[in-house]
Amino acid sequence: MSDVPAQRGLPHGVPRDVLGPVAPAPGEAAFDDDHPPRRDLVDDCVHCGFCLPTCPTYVLWGEEMDSPRGRIHLMKQGLDGEPLTPSMVAHVDRCLGCMACVTACPSGVRYDRLIEDTRQQVERRHRRPRRERVLRAAVFALFPYPRRLRLLRGPLRAYQASGLRRLVGRTGLLPRLAPQLAALDSLAPRIGAAGRLPERIAARGPRRATVGMLTGCVQHTFFPEVNAATARVLAAEGCDVLILPERQGCCGALSVHNGRRAEAQRFARALVDAFDSAGIDYFVVNAAGCGSALKEYGELLADDPAYAERAASFAGAVRDLCELLVELGSVAPRHPLPVTVAYHDACHLAHAQGVRAQPRELLRAVPRLALREIADPEICCGSAGVWNVLNPEPAGQLGERKAHDVLATGAELLVTANPGCLMQIAAAVRRQGGDLAVAHTAQVLDASIRARPVDDLLR
Repeated sequence: MSDVPAQRGLPHGVPRDVLGPVAPAPGEAAFDDDHPPRRDLVDDCVHCGFCLPTCPTYVLWGEEMDSPRGRIHLMKQGLDGEPLTPSMVAHVDRCLGCMACVTACPSGVRYDRLIEDTRQQVERRHRRPRRERVLRAAVFALFPYPRRLRLLRGPLRAYQASGLRRLVGRTGLLPRLAPQLAALDSLAPRIGAAGRLPERIAARGPRRATVGMLTGCVQHTFFPEVNAATARVLAAEGCDVLILPERQGCCGALSVHNGRRAEAQRFARALVDAFDSAGIDYFVVNAAGCGSALKEYGELLADDPAYAERAASFAGAVRDLCELLVELGSVAPRHPLPVTVAYHDACHLAHAQGVRAQPRELLRAVPRLALREIADPEICCGSAGVWNVLNPEPAGQLGERKAHDVLATGAELLVTANPGCLMQIAAAVRRQGGDLAVAHTAQVLDASIRARPVDDLLR
């Protein structure tokens, strides 16, 4: 006999997280008392509409309820006792969480806090159709777990090398039969050699700081060269780099941005435990979405007396790579890189963290590098964590819009600070028949510091 208690609407012995949450009773209010969207934050919205032209879903569809202003109206209805309807959930799910509206809002509305609290209510209280539940269960059983992701490297590399990928693409069947699988196929980067970083990398020259470094999930599995470049740049700039690869797991960004609050809290506690007593001055992140979540650990664990203070202290030490390099000031000489670069603002770096000037400052400091700006930089590329997998059609439209603007710059190299953006824009460029190299900011800085030929970046 199972020791799992029976729950309303579920067979005895079946835990809630297997079949999904039980829907509220008919007529029950949308939100319960466990971190609902705060009414005072909802009331900060004066419905001015400054958010509308920056919201990717409003730009695509022109629907009021698919804008930040419209979603805040739905939150207010929920707080006033309206039920959590499938329609309300659909509008919440369509939000990319790009936070462009937070930048645009003249009233300082905390839409980031509102959508996060609303999403965790949806995840706990709304029962999705079976197909959605299966898809989401598969996504969240895989992507936040680096060791599970690593198991895909071999089969994916063989699939790419065998020519099967090209054959599947020529048939055109996959997007019609399995659009989410087609999205994953188009996004997958070319799999190279797997790299492994040591526990610690010593500073070159006088030590200026001791930093921890997040290796991440997708970054660690599919872009190990970005982590290696990040560590080399930090060491060249006088940082002892503490990596602790065996103790790191997911930071929880994917979970918290999709309403899986309890799961995100588990990941956050584990990462705080791993680095809390490591003696670091800063904790460095090279993935925009991860950095955004890490800086909010104080809020995420505020209700946990064993972790609240430690999490807030940890969050205060988090820095994006470019943010820290500008803060410390450069000491490593830069060598010329004769290349034209289009820099793409990752949403969770520019909007959620406010880091815009620092990457540009660092890139402009590279001799002979020409920096070109992309039109409509505030509009998301459509990646948004796993939003492009869950919503492949509108994500593809946003990706192609961004790819068009990137190609219009005439740049030889696209540079950004987020693995999801790199994959999303590269896939859209390929669909448009373009030819454009992509690189992380860390890779450009590393090539300049080590006097590598620019062709290393353009392969």
